[in-house]
Amino acid sequence: MLKETPSQTAGPYVHIGCTPCSAGLTGVYPADPGASITADAPGVRIRIEGKIFDGANAPLRDALIELWQPDGQSNAGIWLRKSTDLKTGVYQFDTVKPAARSGPPYVCLWIVARGINLGLHTRMYFPDEENGPDPLLKQAGPRRDTLIATRPDAEEDERDTGFPVYRFDIRLQGERETVFLDI
Repeated sequence: MLKETPSQTAGPYVHIGCTPCSAGLTGVYPADPGASITADAPGVRIRIEGKIFDGANAPLRDALIELWQPDGQSNAGIWLRKSTDLKTGVYQFDTVKPAARSGPPYVCLWIVARGINLGLHTRMYFPDEENGPDPLLKQAGPRRDTLIATRPDAEEDERDTGFPVYRFDIRLQGERETVFLDI
C-alpha cells in the first residue's frame, strides 16, 4: 500500500497567481478570470461583501474566494472569483440574486488561503427569504446564523451602490465559526 501524500497549504501567494490584476500585476489577463458577471445575466443585481477572519479574529488580506450560484432565473450557473483586498481584507461580489431551486436561494462559497490545507466550502443564505425549511440550516442548529448574511443599513447601501448589499463575514475558527461543508 502506498503512503498518503502530505497535504500542502495554498501558500501566501495564491491570490497573486489566480487574480493577478487585483494584485497589481498587469499583462497576464485583460481582467482576472471570474472578476464579473456578464451584463445580460438575468436577475436582480446585488452585492455580497464581507471579510474572512482567522482564529485570532484578524482579517485575511491574502485569501481567495469563489462564488458559485444559479442566475436569477435558474437558467445558467454563475462563477465569480475574487481575492480579498490587500489593505482592508474585504471581498466584494457584484452579482444577481440567485433563483430559488428546491428551497431558499443561496450561493456557494469556496475559500483558500495560507494555512488552509483543503479549500473550505460554505453557503450564504439571504436574510430576506424564508430559510426555515432548508435541511442544511436545520442541521446547523444553533450555528445556522453563521450561514445567513445580514443587511447593513439598507437605505444607505442602496444609495451608494444602486442595488441591495448583503454582508457575509466568514470566520475560520473560534467563536461564531462559520459552518463549513465536507464535500
